[in-house]
Amino acid sequence: MSEQFMIGMTEVMEAEKILRNIVKRTPVEHSRMFSEMSGNDVYLKLENLQTTGSFKIRGAYNKIYHLSEEERSRGVVASSAGNHSQGVAYAAKLLGVKATIFMPVFTPPSKIIATKSYGAEVQLYGETYDDAYKKAIEFTEKNNMVFIHPFNDPYVIAGQATIGLEIFEQIKDIDAVVVPIGGGGLISGIAFALKSLNHNIKIIGVEAEGAQSMKISVEKGEIVPLVNLDTIADGIAVKIPGPLTFDMVKVYVDDLITVTDDEIAKAMYLLLTRNKIVAEPAGAVSLAAILSGKIKMKNKRICAVISGGNVDYNLLNQITQKGLVDEKLMVKVSVVIPDKPGSLKKILNYLSERQINVQDIDVERIEKDIPAGMAKIIITVQTIGIENIKAIEEFLKKEKIEYKLMT
Repeated sequence: MSEQFMIGMTEVMEAEKILRNIVKRTPVEHSRMFSEMSGNDVYLKLENLQTTGSFKIRGAYNKIYHLSEEERSRGVVASSAGNHSQGVAYAAKLLGVKATIFMPVFTPPSKIIATKSYGAEVQLYGETYDDAYKKAIEFTEKNNMVFIHPFNDPYVIAGQATIGLEIFEQIKDIDAVVVPIGGGGLISGIAFALKSLNHNIKIIGVEAEGAQSMKISVEKGEIVPLVNLDTIADGIAVKIPGPLTFDMVKVYVDDLITVTDDEIAKAMYLLLTRNKIVAEPAGAVSLAAILSGKIKMKNKRICAVISGGNVDYNLLNQITQKGLVDEKLMVKVSVVIPDKPGSLKKILNYLSERQINVQDIDVERIEKDIPAGMAKIIITVQTIGIENIKAIEEFLKKEKIEYKLMT
């Protein structure tokens, strides 16, 4: 590892003092349900409750704090899919520094609005983080400003390492900590801090299956850029790990695994419906890894770092709807009935009598497979499980109504 990039516990403890009155000491919650589902004692480190909605303020503030007055006067630049941008924008505001942020054009509007609300200038460029990163570097050099790297920086990593200090103090005899990986700054910091305090603690990194740049690079023994990214977890969709984080992951991380978008969505849904915790896709990959069974541990005390909660609410709504359907708590019923008054009333009366709530009704008349004089009605209903759905099917069969369940 390059000597100029080395960090030690001195730097981590200094970061803790700097951040003590700036960031929240985020809570750790024990989850009985996730413990039962996984066969382990599961804890959640809730960085989604952090100021700006993610852990990024820790590293961003620590980095800008260490700039000279002359450097601060020139202003800072950052590139991010969302959370680092908000961390830099807020840190810069607190320290009285001008900030310009480059974000991919497909960044969720909520993250763009939040970044602007902290006083930063936002420029949208490219389809991925890496596109925005290249443009930000060009802008930085042209305008003689200071670039705040989202992960490949010792001060940033030292800031993120303070999460490791908190976990060590909050959970007695922790066996393993599961951490999301994008560029690797978060896991580098947490892994370094925890391994320094207790080398026996296992550190497990999790990437999205469609953005596993760190895992592939470690397996190949060299940094391997990805050509394409394909995941809902935009916050960890990074094509190229940093040289520093790559080196630190090789030394301090015990295992790297990947999870699918479906596994991420399920973890988000369960966090929301069972624990009332809002997590973005990147923030939920750690729990997804635990619930998927890909972490081969039993009867261990495991902490999942929920790294952020800045989710696009259109995506969250879609995931919630899908989760309800998967659990048989919502179903769409497509029926073909005569297109005349009273035809639909019989079905709605049946549902109403059984306290089955109708959420939505769509009517279609012009599709090719709909006979003249008939209409296709798509009714979205809330149910209390499979028995409700079976009862609806039996009713439709009895009434000789053509139907299809859309699950």
